[in-house]
Amino acid sequence: MGMITPLGTGVRENWRAVCEGRSGIDRITRFDVSGLASQIAGEVRDFDPERYIDKKQLRRMDPFILYALAASIMAMDDARLAVTVSNEKRVGVVVGTGMGGLQTIEAARDILVQKGPDRISPFHVPMIIGNLAPGQIAIHFGAKGPNLCIVTACASGTHSIGHGFRLIRQEMADAVIAGGTEAALTRLSMAGFCAMRALSCRNEDPSRACRPFERDRDGFVMGEGAGIVVLEELGHAEERGAPIYGEVIGYGENGDAYHIAAPLPDGSGAAECMRLALHDACMDATEVEYINAHGTGTLYNDRVETGAIKEVFKEHARHLAVSSTKSMTGHMLGAAGAVEGIYTILALREGRLPPTINYENPDPECDLDYVPNQSRPKGVRVGMSNSFGFGGTNGVLIFRRYEG
Repeated sequence: MGMITPLGTGVRENWRAVCEGRSGIDRITRFDVSGLASQIAGEVRDFDPERYIDKKQLRRMDPFILYALAASIMAMDDARLAVTVSNEKRVGVVVGTGMGGLQTIEAARDILVQKGPDRISPFHVPMIIGNLAPGQIAIHFGAKGPNLCIVTACASGTHSIGHGFRLIRQEMADAVIAGGTEAALTRLSMAGFCAMRALSCRNEDPSRACRPFERDRDGFVMGEGAGIVVLEELGHAEERGAPIYGEVIGYGENGDAYHIAAPLPDGSGAAECMRLALHDACMDATEVEYINAHGTGTLYNDRVETGAIKEVFKEHARHLAVSSTKSMTGHMLGAAGAVEGIYTILALREGRLPPTINYENPDPECDLDYVPNQSRPKGVRVGMSNSFGFGGTNGVLIFRRYEG
């Protein structure tokens, strides 16, 4: 596994921050926020790309590609997996993004207006298109298996891990580098989300702004970064003595076919997606003990997701622990599902549940156990991770603790 988030660079630093209930959200420093209703975000601050990528290549990659490639290098080092002539066709890459190279697009637009078309970089197009994240990863490692970029907004990372899982199960690959990446913190994107009135405007208290499932929540907080896992067929991994964090055992995907941004009011699309994942895992709902929720901190989405969980799990919903790590990272859009999948795997492996921070006043319509404010020591065997994106696209992953 490899991670770059507002909480830090690397899996160990991220997990420490999550267990401490630390917020990665603060005032935006990267660009002028004057005139924006929301002026806070989860910025990646301590990432040094030169530790991972040649300086010459850095100038040819948008940050969303840099985050993905660096996190992939971390993950492959962690997996101790080498791509060689003998296995190169059996190693694939599936990495999603919601927005692609927005920072490069905005900078190039200014150059075009101020200096003319002759000053646009010849690397402009390869820097902005989404599939250059998996493309650059494949080039770096020499991985010649399936190579895909999944663009499904906030569900991109979850869908990417799910499709990597399917590629292995269908014997199209032995290993897949999978996950999501995003670097969409720009003045334009913030203005767009502000126009939708989707963002929290608690500018005076950034670390307490993201409040999933809490009564006084007022919108989500943007984040950025990448989460990458190396998926591998179990026998293949065991044979080479790979370090194994957990198992992917179920995946569901569907669509609401309802609205460009809002979920179905009755939560039926999200509920069906959870059922599909349970069916794929050949598992009864009562076997799930923890859910890393989509939990954006918007008034509508949190209530709908809570209702969908209660619909699927019935009385067992009262025995589930449900938390939103977005309360600490912000909403990392296309990277969110992959990062949250990693946190779910770590919760199973380490026997500690991530908290939902900033939970102060319960919402009567959000009445589950949201692991408020402090991480909780608890041994759990099976966890679920939910992602629901714009356009009504839904993705759910189920993980199980690896027990050898």
